[in-house]
Amino acid sequence: QVQLVESGGRLVQAGGSLRLSCAASGRGFSNYAMAWFRQPPGKERAFVAGIHWSAGNTYYADSVKGRFTISRDSAKKTVLLQMSSLVPEDTADYYCAAKWGRLATTSADYVHWGQGTQVTVSS
Repeated sequence: QVQLVESGGRLVQAGGSLRLSCAASGRGFSNYAMAWFRQPPGKERAFVAGIHWSAGNTYYADSVKGRFTISRDSAKKTVLLQMSSLVPEDTADYYCAAKWGRLATTSADYVHWGQGTQVTVSS
């Protein structure tokens, strides 16, 4: 069974940078799509960035394009989200998710989820 554990969330000043990690365990992920979603307080969960484990292709929400970078470390079975130029609107609980097959941007398409890590960006 696939298990995902996020880490790295913390309080950070606007304009700063932060790196989130998603440690994956279980069987091989070569044909998995991995993604980050976020849920601001009182709002719905939304897609942030995704990457296919083997192909390495990526996709970003317009709101984070150019500021966030998703990557994976196959040896460590970890997906990373490097965030820069952070703004208060980035404040949210960030979740790592995985699904078999190609990338998707809808949360309902993902069957494996971490417990989330909180990111707070202060102005």
